[in-house]
Amino acid sequence: MTPHVPHADPQAGAAVKAADRAHVFHSWSAQGLIDPLAVAGAEGAYFWDYDGNRYLDFTSGLVYTNIGYQHPRVVAAIQEQAGKLATFAPAFAIEARSEAARLIAGRTPGDLDKIFFTNGGAEAVEHAIRMARLHTGRPKVLSAYRSYHGGTATAINITGDPRRWASDSGTAGVVHFWGPFLYRSPFYSATEEEECARALAHLEDTIAFEGPGTIAAIILETVPGTAGIMTPPPGYLAGVREICDRHGIVFVLDEVMAGFGRTGRWFAAEHHGVVPDLMTFAKGVNSGYVPLGGVAISGRIAATFDKRPYPGGLTYSGHPLACAAAVATIQVMEDEKVVENAAALGENVIGPALRELAERHPSVGEVRGTGMFWALDLVRDRETREPLVPYNATGEANAPMAAFASACRSNGLWPFVNMNRTHVVPACTITEAEAKEGIAALDAALAVADEHTV
Repeated sequence: MTPHVPHADPQAGAAVKAADRAHVFHSWSAQGLIDPLAVAGAEGAYFWDYDGNRYLDFTSGLVYTNIGYQHPRVVAAIQEQAGKLATFAPAFAIEARSEAARLIAGRTPGDLDKIFFTNGGAEAVEHAIRMARLHTGRPKVLSAYRSYHGGTATAINITGDPRRWASDSGTAGVVHFWGPFLYRSPFYSATEEEECARALAHLEDTIAFEGPGTIAAIILETVPGTAGIMTPPPGYLAGVREICDRHGIVFVLDEVMAGFGRTGRWFAAEHHGVVPDLMTFAKGVNSGYVPLGGVAISGRIAATFDKRPYPGGLTYSGHPLACAAAVATIQVMEDEKVVENAAALGENVIGPALRELAERHPSVGEVRGTGMFWALDLVRDRETREPLVPYNATGEANAPMAAFASACRSNGLWPFVNMNRTHVVPACTITEAEAKEGIAALDAALAVADEHTV
């Protein structure tokens, strides 16, 4: 594909910006302190503004454009579906919805063969928790600190990061625990084996003191995403699976960010040989071209609602345009070997290149990840592992990370920055040349972060 050459139109960009600032209320933001970029277009792994600046997107939107922007086959599928049947109520069987469910179920692990469609990941988590509570008759849900599960009422209370704090009114039914994270171990572990064993023992203790008979579900991001891309140590997810089985607890894996090729497998659970009872998905299922999410449901949980109505639904559940986009996306991923590309480039190009950066830049404390799902943990001091900025820093305290992000953008790279980390999460269709272009820009920007080390 010939790269798009952006055409500058500052006047149009100014009009877009003015209307945005006058009328759009942005998420997670102090409205008077933000300056959103006016985007003119996007294609593949790139987007551009109205001033003619082109950026390599190392965020994949919000880690969802797994097949890149404006893939012609998916765009055509949406157009075709709009011409045939633009919308229809969810109580009916329609081709796009049925085919999307069939294709998703064909790729989920184990017997996760029933698909409940939602409009996004947060709603998927809401319904997975509702299903678990109804299935078990129990009220509590256990979830990890350093997690994000969505912005709706239940999902935000289950979340384990600071975005929960302002809305933390539903925690009577939510208990948080520490998941494994060797680099910043809460268990003073020295090895992955120690971290796995101690994290599982901590979870066992939490369950014992909360009362196993009160716990409906344990929900985990298979690989925590926004919180830092902390791949669980070998044996941890299998250990959680065993604990859940022993206590009659529903095991929920949140694959909203990690699923559909992001880790180099269709679902990250495949790396660990674990099958949950419920699995949530969204984002990469259709690269966000039309909002879509869902819950993949095991036979055991689905049987609960064979004769008993499930008390939940959405007006746009399995929307035809979203499902047509999912069908086309999955077919593109198969035909173009997108999952294989993510695995190969992650192992052979991105991983080695990021580790080489770590050897040269004192601000890089750790590199971790797999596939197209990587994080650089930036530090002031490698020996103490003091983060480059304090936890949940804002304003002046966050200046080093802000300077790093600005340097990335000056070099034509749009970075994913969260707290003291930068994540490398480009489209899973990215080429080797594009990956190297982005890493070269990271290399230059890390020199700015290095200025804040001791």
